[in-house]
Amino acid sequence: MRKFTGYVSCMLLAVSMASAQSIPTPKEHFGFNIGDDYQLANYTQSEAFIKKLATSPRAKYVDIGLTEEGRHQFMLIVSSPENIKHLDKYKAIAQKLARAEGLSDDEAHKLAGEGKAIIWIDGGLHASETVGSHQLLETAYEMVTRTDAQVKEILDNTIILFVHANPDGQELVANWYMSEKDPKKRNMNVPRLWEKYIGHDNNRDFFIMNMKESQNIARQQYLEWMPEIIYNHHQAGPPGSVVAGPPYRDPFNYVFDPLLMTSIDGVGAAMVSRLNAENKPGYTERNGTSFSTWWNGGLRTTAYFHNMVGLLTEIVGSPTPSEIPLVPDRLIPSSNTPFPITPQPWHYKQSIDYSVSLNFAVLDYAVRNRDELLYNAYRMGKNSIEHGSADYWTLSPKRAEAITALYEKNKPAPAEGGGRRGGAVTLGGEGRGPNIPVKYFDSVLRNPTLRDPRGYIITTNQPDFPTTVKFINALIKSGILIQKATAPFTVAGKQYPAGSYIVKTDQAFRAHVIDMFEPQDHPNDFQYPGGPPIRPYDIAGWTLAFQMGVTFDRILDGFTGPFERIPYGQLQNPPTTTVPAAAKNGYLLSGNVNNSFIVVNDLLNKGVAVYRVKNSMQGTTDATAGTFFIPATDKVAYTELEKSAPGYGVKVIAANKKPKDLVKITPARIAVWDTYGGSIPSGWVRWMMEQYHFPFKLIYPQEIDGGNLKSKYDVIVFVGGAIPAKRGGAGNGGGEFFGRMPKPEDLPEEYRAMPGRITTEKSIPQLKAFLEAGGNIVTIGTSTNLAYQLDLPVKNALVEPGSDDKPLSGDRFYIPGSVLRVSVDTTQPANWGMFSEADVDFDSSPVFKLDADAAAKGVKPLAWYATDKPLRSGWAWGQKYLKDGVAAFTAPVGNGTLYAFGPEITFRGQSHNTFKMLFNELYNKSAK
Repeated sequence: MRKFTGYVSCMLLAVSMASAQSIPTPKEHFGFNIGDDYQLANYTQSEAFIKKLATSPRAKYVDIGLTEEGRHQFMLIVSSPENIKHLDKYKAIAQKLARAEGLSDDEAHKLAGEGKAIIWIDGGLHASETVGSHQLLETAYEMVTRTDAQVKEILDNTIILFVHANPDGQELVANWYMSEKDPKKRNMNVPRLWEKYIGHDNNRDFFIMNMKESQNIARQQYLEWMPEIIYNHHQAGPPGSVVAGPPYRDPFNYVFDPLLMTSIDGVGAAMVSRLNAENKPGYTERNGTSFSTWWNGGLRTTAYFHNMVGLLTEIVGSPTPSEIPLVPDRLIPSSNTPFPITPQPWHYKQSIDYSVSLNFAVLDYAVRNRDELLYNAYRMGKNSIEHGSADYWTLSPKRAEAITALYEKNKPAPAEGGGRRGGAVTLGGEGRGPNIPVKYFDSVLRNPTLRDPRGYIITTNQPDFPTTVKFINALIKSGILIQKATAPFTVAGKQYPAGSYIVKTDQAFRAHVIDMFEPQDHPNDFQYPGGPPIRPYDIAGWTLAFQMGVTFDRILDGFTGPFERIPYGQLQNPPTTTVPAAAKNGYLLSGNVNNSFIVVNDLLNKGVAVYRVKNSMQGTTDATAGTFFIPATDKVAYTELEKSAPGYGVKVIAANKKPKDLVKITPARIAVWDTYGGSIPSGWVRWMMEQYHFPFKLIYPQEIDGGNLKSKYDVIVFVGGAIPAKRGGAGNGGGEFFGRMPKPEDLPEEYRAMPGRITTEKSIPQLKAFLEAGGNIVTIGTSTNLAYQLDLPVKNALVEPGSDDKPLSGDRFYIPGSVLRVSVDTTQPANWGMFSEADVDFDSSPVFKLDADAAAKGVKPLAWYATDKPLRSGWAWGQKYLKDGVAAFTAPVGNGTLYAFGPEITFRGQSHNTFKMLFNELYNKSAK
């Protein structure tokens, strides 16, 4: 038998070697080596190369779905030929361990011994960061063709998932770069975003998964393969370094299992050690970088909330040779940068070599710790299930602050020592702070009302149930187990209808569940006491249920009911509605429901007359202000409603009487501002417009400067980054264009209308003329600067005491991306469909103070901060300064109207709760 086994192994090796010999080298396929200066491969060429690698018995090509531009997104699975034959077996083991359902520790150890470590390595997510897409090709080639002992050991013990994260972007960037015949003139200054809609924000999409690429990736990570390690390649590292990587700086998110954090540290140590052993200096970590593990939403960070070791590296390098600059502080060895690099020229191949070394470090770590990685995935999942099955309190800053506040309030005498109950805990570290008796800990962190929930109940009685279903689907796409009530039920004395969704926390991915429902509690993070704040890696608060306006009940005790499990990954649809056939008084659609705008736009596209109810109708709860009304006299209306409304879950109601005060709406000619290189916020609006069936055109600064805007458009939308400050020059563009704005004559004809920026001298007078002629302008975020440019009677509310224009300093006021609560004037047409309070995304957003004569000039507040504590999720330092500040307003300018929204009402396609604040402004309105 041993002779036979040896014979089979030799045969497999021979077959593998023969296959490797038939696979072309990168130079034979592309015409250059991966890493040659001034050379890039596009996606078409790369995919063809990957398919050739897939002819090896070590590899399998998998099409994981279409991209937004319709390309096939690949995953190349690489392992030993024997493992490739049994991929389904190893995938099933990974799923069982990751979900940890019904497994004992002994069973988990057994499965861990049988399984293979699943390692995800991707590249190309940010397409201008070309090292990522090209190291993927080089590493995959080496793993498929090399025959040395190290590679054989890796293949035997791991299954590697090589995934291209952004095919469309590589095609655009590589084709643009290589289109210049003179290599030394090649550049990355592409004219548009390198993801169809959102460019860089494709790494901000991984808990809602709006984009097809995000959906494809999440399906493989959280429903199919459950990798123990996810390695996400990026660039560029901090100046004076080569690569930034794990371990990362604080804070980390408090919902994580501590085993996750030490596992990240362990892999990070292996990565930097490998580079040091290979005499590759310049790795920086911890406080040497800006990267933390607080935020959810990125490809590697969402992994943390699924007990997966997420790795991010940011490396220098470009096909155009560059240099490592002189940064004296980086030359001092420390735990942040143990092996500094000296200033020197830098070539593309060096970055590829570093990246391949880092990949091998991760794979070698997985080989040496295979059974531990697999078992730890189970252990973290099991811990999550246990925490969701019992009373549990998550430690966080607000809990620690509550203990201190309670202690200070009661000012107890010093506690006597002895034993836990009679002893004390010291906050702030040994030798610092008062000794606080443990009873104060118990008063907060054993307070039954402050427990983490055992689950959440989302009823069908939602203001916007179709949007709620989108929220449920975001959870399902992320591998969360959802249950649905098959009959009415009662929990804690409250009755719930059949069809309600139940999300329990006794599941392996509990951290993600908590993160989507509960507020984030970011610590007060300053460089030193009284000093400037340390900006979070991304944003500080994002609770998706808040952003989407989902109402739910937090259930603190265990509960059961007539619940059926929704199979993992099975997406939900809102209940199909019916359209009343006999509606002599007409039809009503709720203005609270976002999907109503889809139906209305479909009707308008067919020429159906549509109105909005101006004032709530007495005698019916179905026609509040802003409700859509379609007269029954239009014979096409019923047919078109039947085509559109049921599939979108929009309830159509037969009006019991015809509304009196109506405003007719007709399609507006909509322009959305964009810029050369592409604006990410504008891209999100483009995507939203398409999802909700609004017709629009893009408008660039050259066209604005050309004037005569009212003859072409009724509404112009300016997202953040478009309008410069009054005292400044041109704005920052708000887009992905990182280079110098090119001259039109230097571009291909199709792009010559794109360059330019909005300027005070040329653009603002044309926008003013557009408004005075009856046009409407919607401004969001920093583009509300237009109000100051037009000398409207408003001021910045966030200024130093006694000053009119000096902004508050960071040690007084600082709110990075967070969710805040505003009060809303629901009588204003701009707010139709909104409720009296709303959660908004605030990201260092403008806040206004209206002048004393503003009301007399027709300026009306739309939303404002009614309290000194509006924070709902995230970090808000000095939020008291927001009280009574205006968040949004409307102002007449000639015959037109300016709408100014300080908060990010379209934030990353996540803030469904405030989409209506934009949608309401996108119609022409006239009184009936």
